[in-house]
Amino acid sequence: MKLSVIITTYNSETWLKKVLFGYLNQTETDFEIVIADDGSTPKTKQLIAEFSPKFKHQIVHVWHEDQGFQKCKILNKAILKTSANYLLFTDGDCIPREDFVATHLKHQEEGFFLSGGYFKLPMTTSKLIEKEDILSKNCFNLFWLAKNGVTTNFKLTKLIRFKPFILFMNWITPTKKTFNGHNTSCYKSDLIAVNGFNEDMQYGGLDREIGERMFNLGIRAKQIRYAAICLHLEHSRAYYSKEKFYENLKIREYNIKNKVITTKNGLNQYV
Repeated sequence: MKLSVIITTYNSETWLKKVLFGYLNQTETDFEIVIADDGSTPKTKQLIAEFSPKFKHQIVHVWHEDQGFQKCKILNKAILKTSANYLLFTDGDCIPREDFVATHLKHQEEGFFLSGGYFKLPMTTSKLIEKEDILSKNCFNLFWLAKNGVTTNFKLTKLIRFKPFILFMNWITPTKKTFNGHNTSCYKSDLIAVNGFNEDMQYGGLDREIGERMFNLGIRAKQIRYAAICLHLEHSRAYYSKEKFYENLKIREYNIKNKVITTKNGLNQYV
């Protein structure tokens, strides 16, 4: 198996269904999906059971009881359930373009993680997208999006499929090469070396934090923001806490200053 895709979700079956159609439409099929489920109701389990037979490899559903926002914990559990040595992290609200998996595999390189981005959709467009729009690839078409609620601006250039332009934009973009939970791939061994995600972290920078510890380990990043494309479906963020965000920021600042590599509260507790 070439790759394991870890998809986080929590009680969002409508969005997750659209995302799974995106993975059914991939040009590369030799991958598994591991759902990191942060305590959803049985509706998510039912949806996964419907989709699982459609893939080359059975979907792995990693679930724990709902105890509030515990994304780092469920991600660590999911990492240990993967079968491949190379992992792609994304969210259950990000529809992948048909070359998404293939692009990550194309650019993988030992000693690096790949830093991708997303194209954010408004709620109107997010609701409009149906199975047929995903399988036909219309929802990745600039003109289709412009006709269906997306404002025409420079951000649409992310969806241009012209190799010289993609290489140029990845080179000049001012966006930093960070570990992004919605679109990043790396070697499992590198994650194990830093002891996975820091379970002291709540929402806000938890993915950046693990990337920063990987930098301290000596792992570098490659920019694929304009090459690995996914559409981010709009949703509310009731779990956001300003207080927790600043606590996370302090952890990150300490790690950078002290060149911290491993977290004490990570995936080793599940081994």
